[in-house]
Amino acid sequence: MINVAIDGPAGAGKSTIAKAAAKELGYIYVDTGALYRTVALSAQKMGILDSLDDAAVDRLIDSSVVEMKYIDGVQAVFLNGEDVSSLIRTPEISMGASKVSAIPKVRAFLLDLQQNIAKTNNVIMDGRDIATVVLPNADVKIFLFASPECRAKRRYIELIEKGESVMYEDVLADVNQRDYQDSHREIAPLKPSKESIMLDTSELNLEESIEAVINTIKENIDERI
Repeated sequence: MINVAIDGPAGAGKSTIAKAAAKELGYIYVDTGALYRTVALSAQKMGILDSLDDAAVDRLIDSSVVEMKYIDGVQAVFLNGEDVSSLIRTPEISMGASKVSAIPKVRAFLLDLQQNIAKTNNVIMDGRDIATVVLPNADVKIFLFASPECRAKRRYIELIEKGESVMYEDVLADVNQRDYQDSHREIAPLKPSKESIMLDTSELNLEESIEAVINTIKENIDERI
C-alpha cells in the first residue's frame, strides 16, 4: 500500500487539495480532522465541550461511536449512526476539534481507526500529526502551509459565500489562535517531520496547489504509481 501524509495548519487547504489529489491518483482520501470534529460535536451534544476533565473525557469516549464511510466514493463521517458530515463545519466545532485533539485519550481512541484504513488502502491522509505519529512510515510526507493572513482571507471569503456575517479581523484572530493551540499542545504538536517536503501555497491558487501536491507525490514515490 502507498501512504501519503499531508500535514499543515488550519485553513491551508489540506482537505480540499488532498481530496482532489486522491481522486486524480485513485487513492482513498482520509480527512482525520473530520474525525476530531466529530468527537467535538459529540462533546457539544453532551454539553461537556467546555468542561473536559478526565471523567468527562471517559464518558465522551464511551458514548461516541465514530465511523468513516465511503458512499459512492464520497467520504462521510458518522456519530452514533448519524451522518454528521454537514454538522461539523462550524467555527465552534473547529475550535472544539483543536481542544479535543490535544487530549491523549481522544487521540488514542481515533488512532487505530486511522491506521487500519491506511493498512488496507492506498491513501492520502491529512491532519496535524500524520507524518509524525499516525503514519510515521508514510511513503511521502508533505507539510502544506500558507501565511496566516492568506489562510484567513480564504476562510473569510468561504464564510461570506455561505451567507455568514463575519469580520476578516475575527477570522484572522481565530486562525492565529488555532495555530497557537495546535503548535503548543503537549501531545503531538503541529510540526513538520524531518522527512516532510515543505510546500507553501500562499501564492498559488487552488488548481496550482493541487497540481503541486500531485507532482510532489509522483516525484517522491517509486515506479508503483
